[in-house]
Amino acid sequence: MFCQAVATAYSAATRIRLVLDNLNTHNASAFYEHLPADEAFALAQRFEFFYTPKSASWLNMIEIEFSALSRLCLNRRIPTIEQLAAELLAMMAERSLKGVRINWQFSIDARRLKLHARYSVVNELNSKFNKD
Repeated sequence: MFCQAVATAYSAATRIRLVLDNLNTHNASAFYEHLPADEAFALAQRFEFFYTPKSASWLNMIEIEFSALSRLCLNRRIPTIEQLAAELLAMMAERSLKGVRINWQFSIDARRLKLHARYSVVNELNSKFNKD
């Protein structure tokens, strides 16, 4: 299980924060479905989940890039980390040379207008971005 590996890798950490999308399996209940209750509880106490917004269109663009990466490079077994790194870098260089770009359409002003209510929740000093 991924979270067990992360917990082992960061054994000194008392709290591990994960950023996840809103897939229905991305929560602590998955621990209980796959592990004995005591192990599941121990993991659940160490992990804190943060979920991305359900309507985060910018994530779709990132997912498109990961899909391309998967189709163009990760669709087969790659025997070594070194070869994986070399192939990933070559693929990214090729996409860069081709000028593959993401057309970002969410300007700073549009973001501030749409998310104004959240800015002051995160930090009171951001209330200057709220609509009056």
